[in-house]
Amino acid sequence: MKKLLFTIAIFASVSSFSQNAHETAFAFMKTGDHDNAILVLNKALQTEPDNEQLMQDIALAYFYKKDFAQAKTYAAKLINKDDVGVMSYQIAGTVFRALEEVKEADKMYKKAIKKHPNSGALYSEYGELLWSKNDESAIAEWERGIQADPSYPGNYYHASTYYFYTKDKVWSIIYGEIFVNMEYLTERAREIKEQLLKAYKEKLYLNNSDGVKPASPFAQAVYDTYAKQSSVTGRGLTVETLTMVRTRFILDWYKTYAEKFPFRLFDYQQQLIRTGMFEAYNQWLFGPIETWPHLTNGQKPMQKLIR
Repeated sequence: MKKLLFTIAIFASVSSFSQNAHETAFAFMKTGDHDNAILVLNKALQTEPDNEQLMQDIALAYFYKKDFAQAKTYAAKLINKDDVGVMSYQIAGTVFRALEEVKEADKMYKKAIKKHPNSGALYSEYGELLWSKNDESAIAEWERGIQADPSYPGNYYHASTYYFYTKDKVWSIIYGEIFVNMEYLTERAREIKEQLLKAYKEKLYLNNSDGVKPASPFAQAVYDTYAKQSSVTGRGLTVETLTMVRTRFILDWYKTYAEKFPFRLFDYQQQLIRTGMFEAYNQWLFGPIETWPHLTNGQKPMQKLIR
């Protein structure tokens, strides 16, 4: 028993030591003093050479110092371990991408996703890597990420942006709206809100004269239902007309397609209509991008309903 208590005490002491080193190094990094952070971490690693947190910290410290070669040394040590977490792979991926070692990064992300198949962050970053090479298969990774980890916002962000620049108008709008309901106080959210408004104005009601149709029956059903509302757009698309269009869309959708294509976002919109909150929601979703006289600066989202 005494031996067991002694072992527990030693473990607690070591854990406390590594935590203190982590916090001290992080404080140095926040002030830009990466050399002192590295000094602290090197000393701590002498005591705990296999500590994953400390290895992550020192890889990041070298990365922020722009000593990418040294950052790679520790990143490689991390991913060569069998039991490392998602964050270690993310750090390694960041380092490999900074060094433009695309093949190494590609290999690493495939390994990481195999070990952590439910990590939305890994799919998101792997998609970013592929897209940096103009590889269209990036969208497949982002959509796999949405399926594997639907609560991670990054994949919706990338997928919405990807589809905005393709001929599939529907998914840009759907992924974009889901994203801003998940992450609404960031610059990325503002970017997607602007993109959403442009998608409705510039893309959704364009004539499909090129013959290109949405890729899935669901997307085609969404497109067809929105197309029924095209007469409303003759007055221009403002928050008022968008609210009208989107309300009519939901009413038509639940008459025609809801049973065949159940979709949570549309259920949420229907709930807002029933509770009389849909107009306010649309003002939040589209309003801050255009200047409407009845909206005030700094208007906050409908947090209780959205979260």
